[in-house]
Amino acid sequence: MSRITLEDNAMSAMVKMAEGNPGAVQAMMEIIEKHDSIDPQAFMGGLGAIMILDTWGIYGSSIHVLFKDKCGFDVRKMLMLMRATQLGFFPEERLRELSADQTRQVNLSQEEIDELDAKVCAELSDFKKPDAVVAA
Repeated sequence: MSRITLEDNAMSAMVKMAEGNPGAVQAMMEIIEKHDSIDPQAFMGGLGAIMILDTWGIYGSSIHVLFKDKCGFDVRKMLMLMRATQLGFFPEERLRELSADQTRQVNLSQEEIDELDAKVCAELSDFKKPDAVVAA
């Protein structure tokens, strides 16, 4: 069951989602801050992306693992994997498995990442290409 309700704002949603994990807060802050410049077509911006994590049951340390270990602190890559999942290019169960893998035994190859990236960018014309993202 989802944790975020209609009464939540971005801050209260992040508190519920983080489960006290500062790495999860960092990931969600990056999503809120950079989402619109990466994926301007997405509904509800960064808050929408956080709500999707809630829908998929990805919370706390799993958010941090996905952001840090699987995406190398690259918010664009994390959003790309989420969009690939939404668009049906990547199984939701596999995303949950990646995010729950604290032993670092479940990974994606660079080839898989590049293939998913190409599919997402082809489907979503405004999604920023990897070389178009400017570091803040």
